[in-house]
Amino acid sequence: MNTENYARVLFVGPDLAQGSFAELTRRQFAEQFGAAVLDDLLDTNAGYDELWARLRQCLESGELPLLLVDLDPLGGSPQLDWLRGELQALAGEHADRLFVCAGNAENLAALAELIEQPERHLGCVDVPQLPQRHSWSCIPPHRHRVLLCNGPRCTRRGALPLWKLLREELKAAGRLETEDGVHITRTQCQFPCDQGPTLSLYPSGEWYRIRNAEEVKRLVRERFVEERAVPELIMRD
Repeated sequence: MNTENYARVLFVGPDLAQGSFAELTRRQFAEQFGAAVLDDLLDTNAGYDELWARLRQCLESGELPLLLVDLDPLGGSPQLDWLRGELQALAGEHADRLFVCAGNAENLAALAELIEQPERHLGCVDVPQLPQRHSWSCIPPHRHRVLLCNGPRCTRRGALPLWKLLREELKAAGRLETEDGVHITRTQCQFPCDQGPTLSLYPSGEWYRIRNAEEVKRLVRERFVEERAVPELIMRD
């Protein structure tokens, strides 16, 4: 895909090649940007090798400047910094002609506007370096380890705002990273997707489905404050 500002625009993220979500996403991209864009959708479910190979092709053929749009809903700032660092190493002296931004595949009209606004894109030179030692390097206190699924299907079922609310509720209840509380880790797909958003709890080995704000608040109140079972929220085989 070409634009006024770039010789090539590449889109990278999960579920862009196969499956129901990919089918819908590819159809919508073709409607918004034209059928040629489908060759620039690079799926990351199996890793980033396809992206690196395509970038090398673009560098060798002189398709610069180039914009990489990260569509991963779990990405965020650390993901963009990692991508910028990888592109800087890959491009060498041409790194100043590579740019990245984070986009939303759910709103292609806004994505099209973002692509045409280079002031909102990040270059791949002078990328912030990862500190040798972090101030948060100690294991946080906790009794329960909660694994929150941020896989593509749970995310599309509204997991991210629910997990944000979960953290807020735990903190308000005095159960976030305390000796009698919870340490939270977000994960990729845990399964079973059709019952999600999925939350698993260890060491007890309980699996919960949390579908709305009321269920988040109930789980915090009953399971982590009152410390009693919540059988209605338990996933069933």
